[in-house]
Amino acid sequence: MASSDTYVIVGAGHGAGQAVASLRQKGFDGRLILIGEEPFIPYQRPPLSKAFLAGDLARDRLYFKPSDFYTRNNVDLMLSTRVVNIDRSAKSVQVHDGRQVSYHKLLVMTGSRVRQLTVPGVDLPGIHYVRTIEDVEGIREHFAEGAKLVVVGGGYIGLEVAAIAAKRGLDVTVIEAEDRVMSRVVGPEISRFFTQVHTQQGVKILTGKGVKGFAGTGKIEQVVCTDDTRLAADLAVIGVGILPNQELAAESGLNAENGIIVDEYCRTNDPHIFAAGDCTNHPNGIFGMRIRLESVQNALEQAKTAALAMLGDLKAYNQVPWFWSDQYDIKFQIAGLSKGYDQIVLRGDPSARKFAAFYLKDGTLLAVDAINSAHEYMVGRKLIAAKARPDPEKLTDTTLSMKQVV
Repeated sequence: MASSDTYVIVGAGHGAGQAVASLRQKGFDGRLILIGEEPFIPYQRPPLSKAFLAGDLARDRLYFKPSDFYTRNNVDLMLSTRVVNIDRSAKSVQVHDGRQVSYHKLLVMTGSRVRQLTVPGVDLPGIHYVRTIEDVEGIREHFAEGAKLVVVGGGYIGLEVAAIAAKRGLDVTVIEAEDRVMSRVVGPEISRFFTQVHTQQGVKILTGKGVKGFAGTGKIEQVVCTDDTRLAADLAVIGVGILPNQELAAESGLNAENGIIVDEYCRTNDPHIFAAGDCTNHPNGIFGMRIRLESVQNALEQAKTAALAMLGDLKAYNQVPWFWSDQYDIKFQIAGLSKGYDQIVLRGDPSARKFAAFYLKDGTLLAVDAINSAHEYMVGRKLIAAKARPDPEKLTDTTLSMKQVV
């Protein structure tokens, strides 16, 4: 590494802000260029569907670092700029206006994009996705008491939007194609609990229904379901998953399959190119498999790992994934990956809105879903990392401490 080196980061999300901070903290004093498609400096996305949508958080509170941080750290910002090509042989990237930006090392943090519906009427005004500051500001403009909101998708984002809208007095309906909400990430007990919570708040949850189209004159007026039922709607919010932005990397010859393929140090198959965040497919030693995560924790920690690797300091990224969701008065914290579980053990009382679900496979703890149960969540994370085999009977016994369950 020389002070004359140029490091380029493609993507200006939350994790990219961390990469900038880590590179400077670890002593990189060369030229640092941050290229992002949005007009904003790196900001946090998790609050978009939480406090920012609710109007409880100002835009400037979203930013990962204040704008003068980038000035003080001599970061060249290229915002509202899209990279269209990576020329690996020339070690340069081309942006949408034709300019070429050379690099010595490149960090790809292109993140992910919303999965869009391709049905009739999807372009009608009043139909929204949740991904950017501008997306959420557009939704908030239509949050009027009594307005009919249809949320398409019963995952984390959809349910968070539903919770905030219900609190604001909107008439909310959630439609979910699967037979229960959050079915991809939680067990039936957790799905049942959140369905009850939302129903108690007046939200209508319809499962086993997909979207056939949207109808209206000049704006959305109805959501047409796959069973031909029609739901009146003044606005709709779609949250049906996200896709990794891997195309730029793949077109340059980098290995990509369900994300850009990286090793535990965030290295790609090109020694001068690294990748981190939602766009990557990486190995996880705790679970013994490759995974692609859609979480800010992963983006931040991989950014730190990638920054070190770019500087020649190899420290493997190998952590227990964690997530969280805020809905009404519920703090929902998730650690681990429940895929492949063969047993769910409940600890606590769902009716008291304070309990945890532990997912095991062949006796080994894979994941924990904690409802207003921070202690179970924190201890659970440590047990997952240790590949612990807790006693299921002891887990259910709340008279025992979490330290006594193994």
